[in-house]
Amino acid sequence: MTLAGKTILVTGGSGFLGRHVVTRLREVGCERIVVPRSREVDLRREDDTRRLLERERPEVVIHLAAVVGGIGANRAMPGTLFHDNLLMGAHVVEASRHAGVEKLVAVGTVCSYPKLTAVPFREADLWAGYPEETNAPYGLAKKMLIVQLDAYRQQFGLNGVNLLLVNLYGPGDNVDPARSHVIPALIRRCVEAKARGDRVLDVWGTGKATREFLYVEDAARAIELAAARLETGDPVNVGSGEEITIAELARLIADRVGFTGEIRFDPSQPDGQPRRRLDVERARELLGFAATTGFSEGLDRTVAWYLAQHDAPARDR
Repeated sequence: MTLAGKTILVTGGSGFLGRHVVTRLREVGCERIVVPRSREVDLRREDDTRRLLERERPEVVIHLAAVVGGIGANRAMPGTLFHDNLLMGAHVVEASRHAGVEKLVAVGTVCSYPKLTAVPFREADLWAGYPEETNAPYGLAKKMLIVQLDAYRQQFGLNGVNLLLVNLYGPGDNVDPARSHVIPALIRRCVEAKARGDRVLDVWGTGKATREFLYVEDAARAIELAAARLETGDPVNVGSGEEITIAELARLIADRVGFTGEIRFDPSQPDGQPRRRLDVERARELLGFAATTGFSEGLDRTVAWYLAQHDAPARDR
């Protein structure tokens, strides 16, 4: 599919990932991009979602809108994460079917994989068990998109594709302590600990769990490639193919912001999934995608962005 000249609706287009996706689409020549705002359109409401699609008549829909958070948010509001993500996905797919959308790209999550999946995670293992408990409601809500898109492809001929993304990071990420993921959370906490002169920084878990991270601009490129090239309904992993322990990550961030104190892990708090690393061969074969931003470079950019924001006068933020 040639995307230039198409009307493309990007749900969640004003969010962290969405802003980068919109930028990427413009870079490849897309001019007719629609970004609905949540204050105007509530995707949890079927009527709102259907009216949006009827009004804009997009040929392509990229569904990024989601309610997300780290382990703390997943523990605090599992019902909200399940309910809101399930409804938004179901309504966007149904409205896309009614509107005659040519292609729908749904973005899923590594959290949908079973807790004890063999590493690297292969798409064929997606249904081999229950997700890790702290993020299961969110992971299962997003996983239902795969089921719905497959059913709609069979019955209605809807061309829906699904990408499974790992944890994203980069400039512009959410640093709200109640909602942030591990990288922005650790950057903020290390900066604040340094400013207070703390000698110890407490971090949840044992530090032994591993995570895979993908720079947000790489993720945006993968999504654009999927919109243009991907035709299979089977989910496709998108990541860097590399993993790092939380302990190593915390030390890298502390070194970059100049926090020299002790990093102390609290094993009474959850680690989350023990390991995460994706097999990314299908993305290479089907999309021609491979991550190009090394983790050290991406982390440098992210820390620099946060420090620039942190040091700016409040009126300029």
